[in-house]
Amino acid sequence: GLVKAFQNSYYNQYGGGANSLAEGYSTGTGLAAEIIGSFVLVYTVFSATDPKRNARDSHIPVLAPLPIGFAVFMVHLATIPITGTGINPARSLGAAVIFNQDKIWDDHWIFWVGPFIGAAIAAIYHQFILRASGAKALGSFRSSSAM
Repeated sequence: GLVKAFQNSYYNQYGGGANSLAEGYSTGTGLAAEIIGSFVLVYTVFSATDPKRNARDSHIPVLAPLPIGFAVFMVHLATIPITGTGINPARSLGAAVIFNQDKIWDDHWIFWVGPFIGAAIAAIYHQFILRASGAKALGSFRSSSAM
């Protein structure tokens, strides 16, 4: 809102920082980009901050901000040309409300549906596949070392 108030010409020139689907990309491509980008981010956050990981891999220091920041960087490199990189519905909504142009609202649903689907897939994958297989591997290690 402050940028719009003080630098209106630049604000309008750059679309107010609002996310929108770039010309030449279909809504399916934009949705896929948001799903994949959100999956990468949420999966990285879950993996980097998993308390059971600390117990299993105590010899490896966990610096969670480093992989999370790198994941955000990589997702931005890949999706800025397609959607402007939403991966956060609140950020996409705030910029769209302040900018308030029809083009921004046309495909705004992508910036809600994509992150929710990507985050849900990452949560399911982390909880039911990775942690389940990690628990099985840890259990088999314990039973073989008890012999």
